[in-house]
Amino acid sequence: MSWLNRVRNSIPFLPKRESPDNLWHKCRACNAMVFTKEWEENDFVCPRCDHHGRMGARVRIERLLDPGFTLMTQPQVREDPLKFRDTKRYADRLKAARTQTGEIDALMNARGAIDGRRAVVGVQDFAFMGGSMGLGVGTAFLQGIKAAIEDHAPYIIFTAAGGARMQEGILSLMQMPRTTAAIAELKEAGLPYIVVLTDPTTGGVTASYAMLGDVQIAEPGALIGFAGARVIESTIREKLPEGFQRAEYLLDHGMVDMVVHRKELRRTLAQLIFYLMPEAAAA
Repeated sequence: MSWLNRVRNSIPFLPKRESPDNLWHKCRACNAMVFTKEWEENDFVCPRCDHHGRMGARVRIERLLDPGFTLMTQPQVREDPLKFRDTKRYADRLKAARTQTGEIDALMNARGAIDGRRAVVGVQDFAFMGGSMGLGVGTAFLQGIKAAIEDHAPYIIFTAAGGARMQEGILSLMQMPRTTAAIAELKEAGLPYIVVLTDPTTGGVTASYAMLGDVQIAEPGALIGFAGARVIESTIREKLPEGFQRAEYLLDHGMVDMVVHRKELRRTLAQLIFYLMPEAAAA
């Protein structure tokens, strides 16, 4: 053994430090690298540029509702009714989405209270097949409306979707009139329907229950629209204005009532419930 090898072997090298792959989060807007823990503690909002990132359904419910809320059981629906297959079987896509998110489908409901005021809250999770609307989402929406009527409480829906779920064909499109009829029942009962539009809300969801709220709220910078900007530009053969289909643009043109920062959302919703249902007893 050479003297160089003897010296090298005698040096007590420390083992290589292992760091988890999810230690850092890269902001989609400003490309800043932020500690994942800091990003999550800041309600998934970039502390550098204030970009509002996407938020899971379970986490949003936990941070919005008062302690003691109840998650509602996901309703059972017929799965893969068309036996659909593209590059993968639809059944396999569902299985993969459930493994990734730990949820049954893209819409979750909870019964609880916001600052002591009863509310039923539904949240779409874009991580589950792009939050797409199929039988499961439509049935869960009806479940939330029914619970709100039973509890004599408002129904608050957080939308996040790429539109209807193509693997369910016409059955996914049927959820548009189905959910619209359910909203009519809620209004007949004299109960508020509040919509919070998050990034992104597009397609058939925008064309149905996402734009029928008594109050329309949007998170800053959220993409909201029906067809994509490139599709519209190719159809009308004109360049769209800067910020088209973003929350602030829709506010300026009367499509939403307010744009609310995520940190102010809980307080804003509590005030709206108080204004719209002053006679309701605290939970």
